[in-house]
Amino acid sequence: MPQQVRGVIAPGRNQPVRVETIVIPDPGPGEAVVRIQACGVCHTDLHYKQGGINDDFPFLLGHEAAGVVESVGAGVTDVAPGDFVVLNWRAVCGRCRACLRGRPWYCFATHNARQKMTLTDGRELSPALGIGAFAEKTLVAAGQCTKVDPAVAPEVAGLLGCGVMAGIGAAINTGGVGRGDSVAVIGCGGVGDAAIVGSRLAGAARIIAVDIDDRKLDVARRMGATHTVNSRTTDPVEAVRELTGGFGADVVIEAVGRPETYEQAFYARDLAGTVVLVGVPTPEMKLELPLLDVFGRGGALKSSWYGDCLPSRDFPMLIDLHQQGRIDLGAFVTETIGLGDVEKAFARMHEGDVLRSVVVL
Repeated sequence: MPQQVRGVIAPGRNQPVRVETIVIPDPGPGEAVVRIQACGVCHTDLHYKQGGINDDFPFLLGHEAAGVVESVGAGVTDVAPGDFVVLNWRAVCGRCRACLRGRPWYCFATHNARQKMTLTDGRELSPALGIGAFAEKTLVAAGQCTKVDPAVAPEVAGLLGCGVMAGIGAAINTGGVGRGDSVAVIGCGGVGDAAIVGSRLAGAARIIAVDIDDRKLDVARRMGATHTVNSRTTDPVEAVRELTGGFGADVVIEAVGRPETYEQAFYARDLAGTVVLVGVPTPEMKLELPLLDVFGRGGALKSSWYGDCLPSRDFPMLIDLHQQGRIDLGAFVTETIGLGDVEKAFARMHEGDVLRSVVVL
């Protein structure tokens, strides 16, 4: 029988979010209903609210979440009611050309629940990144549920659902940061700080944090940055080169998603170095670079999709590292809030006052 729960929706472009009653259908084949315990407030949710993703309003926001499987549909065997899971927004299909080549983190046919959640008047909701987890319960494809150790706090585990995984994966999986490497991270929000954590975990010798906010740079240093650069007052390209013997960093991770910061990343890397774009641009943004520079500098220009992660492999591994004390996922949680506080959390995010606000249910 369909259930009615509370959830946070974005009713229209740049309109304040509000808590509404959401109708959750019973899970169909390959689907699961998950009782949400915690969900991080991610910048992507703000992009949805602002219309920066698409115009499929109303959106059911929230995607960086952990909770407990309540029920599953026919054919679901990987998870069962009672399992503690982190939700992921790239459920691999196992059948596309990427999966069949042994590269499931590039899956070209990721899937979501087929049924729609609705408002009580029948209007269909568009769940953010196919999840919609600013809600007491949500409907997802069962493949979007990744089992992890239930001993970890939900507000910590849920962060792997997006920002922390994106940043750590950008460093380790996409950027291939290795022992002794120099790394520059441009943009020190949640994703950028996670890239710093990932770079430290991989053994980078020099980790240079770049941002325009000294508060964020202070946090970046606590996360593992060895050097910081305020690009509001200092040319970041020259600063990174100076800190790397005049050469530039081996890997530069751009965690802002703007043309001007991408250009900084491009020129702040060493010859044959790697640039990783993990910041999310908006549709109207354009990039212009001299093609001769692209050719002459060599190396690799990469985009990082969800940190090129494989949730079934990476989520449990990172939870284990957290429990061993080798990474501190809890350091990303600035505050815990309720469903009714999401609009205020967006304002605090915009002002740079928080690393992560986490809705706890």
